[in-house]
Amino acid sequence: MPNALANETSPYLLQHKDNPVDWRPWGAEALRLAKDEDKPIFLSIGYSACHWCHVMEHESFENAAIAAVLNDHFVPIKVDREERPDLDQVYMNAVQAMTGRGGWPMSVFLTPELKPFYGGTYWPASAQRGMPGFDQVLEAVIDAWRDRRESAYQMADQLTERLADLATVDGAADVALDRSLIENAGRQLERTFDPTHGGFGGAPKFPHTMDLVVLLRLWRESGRGAWLDMVRTTLDRMAAGGIYDHLGGGFARYSVDERWLVPHFEKMLYDNALLAGVYAEAFAATGDAALKRVACETLDYVLRDMTAPEGGFYSTEDADSAPANDPEGHAEEGLYYTWKPEEIRKVIGEEEADLFCRVYDVTPIGNFEGRNILSLPKSIATQATLLGLDPAKLERDLAAWRKKLLATREKRPRPGLDDKVLASWNGLAIDALARAGAVFGEQKYIGAAGRAADFVLSAMRDESGRLLHTWRAGQAKATGFLDDYAAMANGLVTLYEATFDERWLVEAAALLDVVLEHFADAEKGGFFYTADDAEQLIVRNKDLTDNATPGGNSLAATALVRLGKLTSVTKYHDAAHHTLVAAGPLMERAPTAMGQMLTALDLWVGPTQELVLLGIGPDATEVTSQLRRRPVPRAVLAGRIGPCQPTPLMEPAFAGKSSINGEATLYVCQDHACGEPLVGAMAIRNQQQMK
Repeated sequence: MPNALANETSPYLLQHKDNPVDWRPWGAEALRLAKDEDKPIFLSIGYSACHWCHVMEHESFENAAIAAVLNDHFVPIKVDREERPDLDQVYMNAVQAMTGRGGWPMSVFLTPELKPFYGGTYWPASAQRGMPGFDQVLEAVIDAWRDRRESAYQMADQLTERLADLATVDGAADVALDRSLIENAGRQLERTFDPTHGGFGGAPKFPHTMDLVVLLRLWRESGRGAWLDMVRTTLDRMAAGGIYDHLGGGFARYSVDERWLVPHFEKMLYDNALLAGVYAEAFAATGDAALKRVACETLDYVLRDMTAPEGGFYSTEDADSAPANDPEGHAEEGLYYTWKPEEIRKVIGEEEADLFCRVYDVTPIGNFEGRNILSLPKSIATQATLLGLDPAKLERDLAAWRKKLLATREKRPRPGLDDKVLASWNGLAIDALARAGAVFGEQKYIGAAGRAADFVLSAMRDESGRLLHTWRAGQAKATGFLDDYAAMANGLVTLYEATFDERWLVEAAALLDVVLEHFADAEKGGFFYTADDAEQLIVRNKDLTDNATPGGNSLAATALVRLGKLTSVTKYHDAAHHTLVAAGPLMERAPTAMGQMLTALDLWVGPTQELVLLGIGPDATEVTSQLRRRPVPRAVLAGRIGPCQPTPLMEPAFAGKSSINGEATLYVCQDHACGEPLVGAMAIRNQQQMK
């Protein structure tokens, strides 16, 4: 008989509805039960694409004996970290404080007052490989609760005090908000850079997307080639490695090795949005068509496989899939993506397969559990030279073979899809699609961004108009968090710059007004992760650093700076400044955890141009495309070309400005003081080419 998770919408929670564990979702009923029965809570947090979450479920949560212990002695609560990132933040901090590390599945034992007193991550069902068994852990916790409860409560109180300290920000420090903070980040990144394989540090290796953006901005400011080389090496090696899906496009979450070869195969919307954005920005800076190809293939993957009919974007594709000859069998990691030589021969032919396997390093031995992850140890151009082949023909042949292999792969049992729509991750995708669409002149990306924005703004709001965090199967829920508002606002600003449709700025301003009213820390600056009228947890967290995604404070600072520059509304500029001041000590002390905040600082410090374009006719359209294809570093772009619907919000930007003689007219301003207008496409082109 299914447990209480059967009534949930989260794919992760639904994965556990048939466990013998009497799981309950986080909520008033489960929390009250813990108090009424004087039982500790066993809180298990994970997500649908998490490989080790699946392992622990199979080993422990489907184990009748372990389930009986959990049901008798605990109130078991299962949480999807993507639905409740606020809970995940608080209790992950607790696990890291207790054990020195974190990860998922996260397993935490709480008092009925929700204070943690013991925790960890994955435990096998019984002791092995030097790890205690989950059965042993449960018995130890039961013993402590029964016979040493006072000690358990002391531990819980101490941990909660520690969490309160972690949730606060260092007091205001006299850190100068200038370019030295950004340059210091570049120097630190240079020290950890891997010149052979790209990226930073060793295995496991993550993309560090926000750091790559910082390096691009540094290069464009200084012209120092080393900054660009670090970006190019990393982007090129990632695109050649197994972390990139050479058949279907898109990136896996990280590489388990330093060479980008063996990925952790799950595909996250946020990674693909962030990486497509940085590839597009690198293309805009360099004009390298290879960077454009990777960005487009990644975004095409999102549009093909991660887009809901309603317009929003799904969250995740799993790492695991079942064998093709036994779809009901035990899922295996990476099975969907890997190949044996004979499988390739069946699809594209013997001689063709020999060439394909040489280029993509496919061997009978394999490079992953007897199978092969496709990768490019040598570039296609280099292989063509070594083999005496025409590079253009080899590119065409490989593209045709990849298309055939993709069609065959799509007949395999697919990895599981987490089809919930998250406002925060959709904001990142909207930003990437609108940015890439503008740079590439590709309307399908801008259109997809607009449809997603319309969906989130219409289907993911409560009765008062406040943003909701998650949507699935027609149901939106969970009060919006800081990064929901900030990521959506930032994406909408980008969508405005890609379309000049002022309604997107009006919506961005409305979201940021909620942030200022309900999330701001008036005492220390910056913003709390949860609203002042949201569910009150044991601490109210305020995280200024980035993780796999840009932090909410960083995104808020970015959106506030951009909106303030575009609209001349002082409150947005001031709020951005207060946030940057609050983050100053961390930008100084831990710059490699502050990439998005440093990008906001770069825009705030400037000098930042406010570009205002007016006009009608073909020359205005031409200039608009030019400005979007080659965006100026540290600039915001406003425009009214052709028919438009002006809004009061943007009147200050256009006040006193007009199209001269009906021609395209560009006003180049700084701090809202403008020079003489540039009139005509040629004059504008000549001036902008000097940037």
